[in-house]
Amino acid sequence: MSKKKKKQNKLDKTLVEKILDQQKIAYHQAEFATHEEHGVAQMDTSILDEKERLVYKTLVCQGNVTGPLVGVVPVTEHLSMKKLAKASGNKKCEMLPLKELEKTTGYVHGANTPIGIWHSHKFPIYLDESMKDQAEIGVSSGKVGRSVFLNPQDLARVCHGKFVDILE
Repeated sequence: MSKKKKKQNKLDKTLVEKILDQQKIAYHQAEFATHEEHGVAQMDTSILDEKERLVYKTLVCQGNVTGPLVGVVPVTEHLSMKKLAKASGNKKCEMLPLKELEKTTGYVHGANTPIGIWHSHKFPIYLDESMKDQAEIGVSSGKVGRSVFLNPQDLARVCHGKFVDILE
């Protein structure tokens, strides 16, 4: 196979993947089928079965003191706003309204990524402690249906994330 063909088979790199390359952090790319639900793109992680708990979603919230902040929890779980508020020094946190998401983070719903958000905006990132002891977890790479799998300690380092208990 020629070099040109090999390049075409490889996925084009997202900004997140370029950041990981620059930081010399090991990762691998994964793509998932997507579908639209209520006018919003959703990733189909059903192919993961038992590994689904290793895929994490990035939830952008608004703190009454800090402003925008990010909680990263397994796709199978729910974020506790109370725990996130306490961990972040806020009295109250709530989800950022969907209509404000893209203008706040630069990412559409389903593509928010702790790496890209930190790199672009330096919003505080809170990683659920459930990922801490895993060898590898997946987070969005900044594109709907696209993830990067990497070591959670590397994720924390690249996005200045703090491990805390933020599960409901």
